Amino acid sequence: MGEPRREVLAGDRMVEYQERLLRKLVTRLFRQSPFYRAKLTAAGIEPGDVKTLEDLARVPFTTKDELRNGYPLGLLAVPEEQVVRIHSSSGTTGKPIIVPYTARDVADWAEMFARCYALAGVTRRDRVQVTPGYGLWTAGIGFQAGAERLGAMVVPMGPGNTEKQLQMMLDLRTTVLTATSSYALLLAEEVERRGLREKIQLRIGIFGSERWSEKMRSRIEEILGIETFDIYGLTEVYGPGIALDCPLHRGLHYWSDYLLFEIIDPVTGEVLPPGREGELVITTLVKEGMPLLRYRTRDITRLIPEPCPCGSPYPMIDRILGRSDDMVKVKGVNIYPGQIDFVLKLVPGLCSEYQIILTREAGRDRMLIKVEGDPGCDFAAAAQACRRHIKTHIGVGVDVEVVPRGTLPRSEKKTKRVFDLRDT
Repeated sequence: MGEPRREVLAGDRMVEYQERLLRKLVTRLFRQSPFYRAKLTAAGIEPGDVKTLEDLARVPFTTKDELRNGYPLGLLAVPEEQVVRIHSSSGTTGKPIIVPYTARDVADWAEMFARCYALAGVTRRDRVQVTPGYGLWTAGIGFQAGAERLGAMVVPMGPGNTEKQLQMMLDLRTTVLTATSSYALLLAEEVERRGLREKIQLRIGIFGSERWSEKMRSRIEEILGIETFDIYGLTEVYGPGIALDCPLHRGLHYWSDYLLFEIIDPVTGEVLPPGREGELVITTLVKEGMPLLRYRTRDITRLIPEPCPCGSPYPMIDRILGRSDDMVKVKGVNIYPGQIDFVLKLVPGLCSEYQIILTREAGRDRMLIKVEGDPGCDFAAAAQACRRHIKTHIGVGVDVEVVPRGTLPRSEKKTKRVFDLRDT
């Protein structure tokens, strides 16, 4: 691609490299993207105005609504004949977002994904079973392309059909499982129920597409006897594979030679320093088909200021706490599902699976946490301890109901945890 080996860049050299790419990006957007040319001109910004990372704070954000309003190809920044593929968001919360990819975009995404696999310890000798969905969604084909780029064997199963998944896992001696965390838990519990633990060859799990807790991670690892890795990405920004936690599991390394990460206050838009929790904003430094300048992801995390002891030169974000649009307000308190994950970790005997059920009675909010308990757990004592920790750590009084493990529904896709019935 004409660039130096970017993986050797670190520290000040990486900042210089990012700034050079940022200058090229802004110039290219003025020349090739009618959407961004109009947006930046309206903000009084000319191409030469953005020279450093500090200058980026002057640039207006790009929002998901703008991407929806550009449907289908309003943000395309190359001639149509350069587009080799499209992907799309699900559109479950509104009009879908169509994302065009050039051949270079596809290759860059595969390279980032291959780095994720390598960071997790996957090699050419591994057999990677891909269970996320194919088609317009980015997950399945992303997991496949990254593994192929690395040189591993791919078993492209796609979603569902648990019976067939387990058969292929046994017959082909799968060593790496890729999935949503919800489906990984479902598969793990089926392995346990059928007594297959000693027959499978799994050693690594790479799970993403939803936020998942340390309790869920521990349970999946315990049942399957594997090490798990949290992978991050979103359709608008290539797809999964833009960040992964290393074997030390202290945060997710992201590929700063392709992407520029900022953390902002989700209310004021102020750029926050490393260590402060806020909303992740991403700029795609080299993407061609649909580049994004300061895209608001709505994901809540923080930049980790310390270098990772693993020795990787790539910076880290913390695991995703939740989304700003997943936040619920109960009795005047802002609550993210990730805060509930944290509390459950403090109570012995409670499992990872829970539901938050919000209702309104006599004009007052009521929050019920329905959570699974391990066999032998004192359900009443665990519920009392959970209520106490939620009051202490989150500052709101709730009801807690502990139910036997396996009571709450499992999912082959993403698990729905928040049920807000207050306006129904």
